[in-house]
Amino acid sequence: MKVKKGKDEKIFLGIAYVLTVLFAVICLLPFYLILVGSFTKESTILTEGYSFFLTARNFSLEAYKMAFKSPDTIVRAYGITIFVTAVGTITAVGLSAMTGYVLARPDFPWRNKISFFFFFTTLFSGGLVPWYLMCSKFFKFNNHVYSLILPCLFSVWNMIIAKSFMKGIPFELTEAAKVDGAGDFRIFWKIILPAAKPLIATIGLFTALTYWNDWYNCMLFMSTGGTWNLQYTLQNILNSSEALKRIASMTGMQVGQVPTEGLKLSMTVIATGPIILLYPFLQKYFVKGMTIGAVKG
Repeated sequence: MKVKKGKDEKIFLGIAYVLTVLFAVICLLPFYLILVGSFTKESTILTEGYSFFLTARNFSLEAYKMAFKSPDTIVRAYGITIFVTAVGTITAVGLSAMTGYVLARPDFPWRNKISFFFFFTTLFSGGLVPWYLMCSKFFKFNNHVYSLILPCLFSVWNMIIAKSFMKGIPFELTEAAKVDGAGDFRIFWKIILPAAKPLIATIGLFTALTYWNDWYNCMLFMSTGGTWNLQYTLQNILNSSEALKRIASMTGMQVGQVPTEGLKLSMTVIATGPIILLYPFLQKYFVKGMTIGAVKG
């Protein structure tokens, strides 16, 4: 039986929808401005500023032509970033989910003591210099791809989200599987993970964004250009005047004619495009995972 909405409820929903649409538009406007600016002539940006409208007179692909003037560099950086993001995200999600599951099990006697040690690391750290010396001298993080994976491999925050979510999965499922003779890894793989899809999508998105946007570890541990990820490659293209001079000489332009503003915007589109396209497919799991984790925590 369909329940008829009252007048107050209709007014509330109308206001909520209007505010939601306005908020969404406000969030989308900056990226729309970046997208339009990346296709705008440099002279138009310098004389008239940024605009929300793109005309045939102001349309230009020079920024993208310049960004992909050396496509092998961008493609290599994309490949490194995609590999690091995929391997790091899968491994990090597995570690966070397994740790959260173990610490959420009521039959694990040391769960509170171990949880304290994890929580303690969120309050205190050894500092940047000891961390860097440990990574560079002990773990040999120098121009190896694992140097971009290991520093972000485990997040206590993601583990806490996983632990909160796992508490909402009935422990009776684990006990029933044990009675049937299933081992711990089989229980986790066959029962816990299928029930934790919202959790996996949530921490997976968090972790993927961390790896995709990371440039700091690349700056610290990668000294050769062939091992740079996408973000650090783009940063060097944007910040290096020598790179702009080389591009200008390749295109036959004067240094002052290089579309630096358009190049910045086009680099932003290149870097953020894949993540923006991926998010809609994970949105429903992301919202559900955050909601359940908050309520059950």
